Amino acid sequence: MSTFFKNKIVAVTGGSDGIGKALVELLLQMDAKVATCGRNQDKLYDLQIGNPGKPLHTLVADVSNVNDCRNFINSTINTFGGIDILINNAGVSMRALVKDAELDVFKKVMDINYYGTVYCTKFALPSIIERKGTVVAVSSIAGYRGLPGRSGYSASKYAVNGWMEALRTELIHDGVNVMWVCPGFTASNIRNTALNQKGNSQGESPMDESKMMTSAACALHILKAIEKRKRTLVLTFTGKRTVFMNKFFPGWADKLAHKFFFKNGELVR
Repeated sequence: MSTFFKNKIVAVTGGSDGIGKALVELLLQMDAKVATCGRNQDKLYDLQIGNPGKPLHTLVADVSNVNDCRNFINSTINTFGGIDILINNAGVSMRALVKDAELDVFKKVMDINYYGTVYCTKFALPSIIERKGTVVAVSSIAGYRGLPGRSGYSASKYAVNGWMEALRTELIHDGVNVMWVCPGFTASNIRNTALNQKGNSQGESPMDESKMMTSAACALHILKAIEKRKRTLVLTFTGKRTVFMNKFFPGWADKLAHKFFFKNGELVR
């Protein structure tokens, strides 16, 4: 096991479920000092109970709220003395056609996925620059290819990718690595909590989660990429193929995406 993360101070947003939880648990195994936040106090408590004696700081926070983000970052710095690595993982998806979705759905998705990344990064940046650390955003293939039924989600991830690329360029001489990670379909809770057309959690996944990359496998890929100070990471064969197709054969990609997500004119995935 690599010693790269030993005694590193890592802040992970959305660490109570899915990829975020897998990241927290792997980092603790690698002897990192970890801070995480989430909206569910019970899940954060379970995370603490499951990792007794480990340097784990948790805080209930909603990343769409700027004050919650400030409190999370400041409490992490107060607890551990700084931040070496920030992983902006918290996110929410959606599943609704544009013609059916209420406008508030798009705002909620953008507030969490994009502004949550902006808020936490802004507050953590002085410490990360001082330590020549790393800023990571867990984005999505939807940040390269707009997905039907996920228009607001795609928009938020495109925004994240562009913002991170601009930040990376600004910090090119500061010794800070800025990286965005784009998993393909990964077995996690994100589809269960995806917002429907009314802005409520849909409660179940329309996908076959058993055939997807596990959250633990995804988390391991992310940590290896952080250690190598990569610029971007696109995961899964399907994800890489989607990015390639959309870049070089966009019309064909439109047809393939429609065929995958629709059946008899109805959104099935």
